[in-house]
Amino acid sequence: MVTDQEAEALRPRNPSEGASGEEPSPQASVAPGAATTEQFAGEAPPAEETPSRDALLGLLTEARGKADANWEQYLRVRAELDNLRKRHERDLENAHKYALDGFVRDLLPVRDSLEKGDSAAQEEGANIERLREGTTLTLRLLGDVMSKFGVEPVDPQGQPFNPELHQAMSMQPRNDMPPNTVVVVVQKGYRLHGRLVRPALVIVSAAGG
Repeated sequence: MVTDQEAEALRPRNPSEGASGEEPSPQASVAPGAATTEQFAGEAPPAEETPSRDALLGLLTEARGKADANWEQYLRVRAELDNLRKRHERDLENAHKYALDGFVRDLLPVRDSLEKGDSAAQEEGANIERLREGTTLTLRLLGDVMSKFGVEPVDPQGQPFNPELHQAMSMQPRNDMPPNTVVVVVQKGYRLHGRLVRPALVIVSAAGG
């Protein structure tokens, strides 16, 4: 007959049971150094550090200083732009007002010459030949000034009639030249840098009767 001790010795054992036949406790199955669920549940997350009042005041002062500096820079740039606009307007006004400054300076000697010629013509016993020479020189001086500033005469004597540059005063029958030819220039025309300022007044030939 098998005794109780013999039967206990013959019963199969669970590998997880110790040598003494006792089941391991839950704490015994946890590896050394591992945190348990109770330890995690008991720990609280680290609290964020709140800035102090002095730190907030420092940040506010710094932000206000930057804002003031930006505002002052804006005012300076605005003042510079305003001065630049006023200077540009003044320069433009002066350019329009004194655009003929150079022309007037070169035209003054022509007037001086005309005044001298007029005074000489009023003298008793004036020399007509010298007056003619003076008038010729004055006209030459005036022509040089006008040419310098892009003023060119339109003198179409003997040229075909051009309605874009000439204005016909009358027609004259002629057999010695082709029709629509300028026979007489009553008044010269002028162009400024190629643009017509005044057309030439002319008499144009027509076919002879």
